[in-house]
Amino acid sequence: MKILLLEDDILLNESITKYLTTIGHVITSVRDGNICLQILENEKFDLLVFDINVPNVDGLTILETLHAHKKIMPVIFISTLIDIEDISRAFELGCYDYLKKPFHLKELNLRIDRISKTAKKDMHHKRLSASYSFNCDTMTLYFHEEPQVLSKRQLQIIEFLTRNRGFVCGFDMFRENVWNDFDMDVDDATIRTEINRLKNNLKEDFIINIRGIGYMIKVPPA
Repeated sequence: MKILLLEDDILLNESITKYLTTIGHVITSVRDGNICLQILENEKFDLLVFDINVPNVDGLTILETLHAHKKIMPVIFISTLIDIEDISRAFELGCYDYLKKPFHLKELNLRIDRISKTAKKDMHHKRLSASYSFNCDTMTLYFHEEPQVLSKRQLQIIEFLTRNRGFVCGFDMFRENVWNDFDMDVDDATIRTEINRLKNNLKEDFIINIRGIGYMIKVPPA
């Protein structure tokens, strides 16, 4: 995997980099949050491994920035923090896993392997619920492996939510990514009506309404 490591402790940074490189991963390592953000402006990674308390821009803020720019990458946080609010915030932002320092390097690799296997399994069919999955390449929704007939707009809604599983997508994001073929702005009511029409067609309602904010699809448990 192509991994971006953000860890300000020099010795730990070097240890993680050396270990993960030895077992076949391609590592870019940094110790400063600003530098990390600069790299992420131009590069995409299979996985981010972030400490939370780092110089200039902390790991949680970096993840918030990525989310705001619609850049979605799996993240493992490594930190000495044990504050439940910080841990909760990390998972709300889409953190895939959390390791408390100190930890064994092999344990980190086990977590990375699990994410890698999930990513490979999800490469074509992304599971949305117990019975539904979606293929982003072919724009097809499946119910128990049977393709479902939906309108083009409804499939665009599902594709957008699928690509952003685990994140709340606001109305402005729908306008920019789903209704971007319109010359004029589409109002919130129109978006809400179309999504409700889609939800009524589903046998399992996996689209969650976050009142007053937008919609999301949760990442199903592995």
